[in-house]
Amino acid sequence: MNALRRNNVTVQGHGSRTILFAHGYGCDQRMWRHVAPAFLDARRVVTFDHVGACTTDPSHYSAAKYGTLHGYAADLLEIVRALGLPRVTYVGHSVSAMIGLLAAVSHPEYFERLVLLTPSPCYVNDGDYRGGFEPHEIDSLLALMQTDYDGWARAMAPVFMGNPERPELADELRESFCRSEPTIAKHFGRVTFLSDHRDAVPRLQVPSLTLQCRDDAVVPPEVGRWMHAHMPADTLIRMEATGHCPHVSAPAETIAAIRGFLG
Repeated sequence: MNALRRNNVTVQGHGSRTILFAHGYGCDQRMWRHVAPAFLDARRVVTFDHVGACTTDPSHYSAAKYGTLHGYAADLLEIVRALGLPRVTYVGHSVSAMIGLLAAVSHPEYFERLVLLTPSPCYVNDGDYRGGFEPHEIDSLLALMQTDYDGWARAMAPVFMGNPERPELADELRESFCRSEPTIAKHFGRVTFLSDHRDAVPRLQVPSLTLQCRDDAVVPPEVGRWMHAHMPADTLIRMEATGHCPHVSAPAETIAAIRGFLG
């Protein structure tokens, strides 16, 4: 299967430089609809869906291949190769930030810059490292996901999104979670929340921007500071936006931060 079809790749614009957006867990490329068009005036804009997203053919999903984030990183590199792109600016949200980082560590020649939106290399507290969750909290989260995925989506969408004064945002995220095929979503959730790629972070040589939100229940500020301290060419911005999905809740601030980084 051609990578462009397999991942529902969409290309817009005709700029000489390319910006590629990757969605987070339980979402698809529609989540970038408030941000990606802002870059069409100067760049070619690429969006795509990870295999297993609600818009992709589930027959392409392999639990073996996608048992680690490296399987998704391999898909990303295949997309870049298939498009014949020059070095791209990659914007990845949440787990896709780490997918992009893994791809850029293995093939830095494909990447001009990385924008890491609410990234986390490890969600579990470990000694001095504060990932945001104790091991038993991750176990409980995954257990609920396994036994009652719809209930998990209803409970966790408001937590992920934050911004309780705007419940329509959490409703959109919940609907996105519920459009995902449950078996695949459960597997991807386990892969995401149990991943630990702290060892890869210091190996990133591509210039990066880490965007950290206020009051993010998924990724606490300590994680952004940890990543910034361990990447040799990183810029850290603490956004005024709250929650874990600023490209949905605060697109104007997200656009401004990316534009400032790109110059």
